[in-house]
Amino acid sequence: MNVLKDKKAWLIFILPALIFYLGTVFVPIIQSLKYSFQQWNGIQEPAYIGFDNYIAMFKDSYFWNSVQNNLVYVVIVVFMQVFIGLFFALMLSYVTKGAGIFRTLYYLPAVVVTVAIAQMFRNFYSLQPLGLLNMFLDWVGLSHLQSAWLSNPHTALIAVSIPEGWRFIGMYMVIFYAALIAIPKEIEEAATIDGVSGWQLIRYIKLPSIMHVLSLSLIMCTTGALRGFDIPYIIGVPGSATELVTTYMYKQAFSTIQYGYGSSIAVFIVIESLLAVLLIRAIFNSRKGDA
Repeated sequence: MNVLKDKKAWLIFILPALIFYLGTVFVPIIQSLKYSFQQWNGIQEPAYIGFDNYIAMFKDSYFWNSVQNNLVYVVIVVFMQVFIGLFFALMLSYVTKGAGIFRTLYYLPAVVVTVAIAQMFRNFYSLQPLGLLNMFLDWVGLSHLQSAWLSNPHTALIAVSIPEGWRFIGMYMVIFYAALIAIPKEIEEAATIDGVSGWQLIRYIKLPSIMHVLSLSLIMCTTGALRGFDIPYIIGVPGSATELVTTYMYKQAFSTIQYGYGSSIAVFIVIESLLAVLLIRAIFNSRKGDA
């Protein structure tokens, strides 16, 4: 216990992680900020151009289209991962036998390789040859709804968002489940004696007790969705229907060799992620104050 009170011991344990964080996160952010004020193709000497990259970014219609797509992507991913994950966790908290099997099965997609998930959903959405989704529609007599889901500009963004949302439902379910079973049984028993049961027990006892976990999960999920790249990039279709801010940044920086412009978009991603964190914290703090 004396070790926990020793500030030098704290420093010894924290310092390696802090150095790693500074080298892999903070330094690249500072470099991106520096490059965002420059025009650089990766070969010639960078030229300082002030805020020209940011001015061009805010005038870029393709950039704003990617921002709009990203917001839709965030809503779908957050709904699936956090709220469906919370629903499954609540249901699982009432399971007395075999809960470990359900946790393992739901968590399994989180450890599957990204490329495998992307290929699986590409086949799932396929029209030629007929994928599982279109086969199901034909089986239930809704063959008129069959579509090339990834090629249809009206459905492509939703189709790209669902795999990322589905992938981590189990991870957030496990997080919420751990928080739910950590609630002292005495609190639930006292509420039951007072006549609280069913939905009231969930609303007034369980959810308020895990509010700190819910806020952290929302922050993790939202910022992760704002930075989502791999699955949309792998199974996304050519054009702007599935373009996200991250994929647009990658193409500008590494396809068109505009590292300065790509860096300005990277800075935008950092800023919007920080604003999302502040907004979520403000909402939960206000609710805590009202409570």
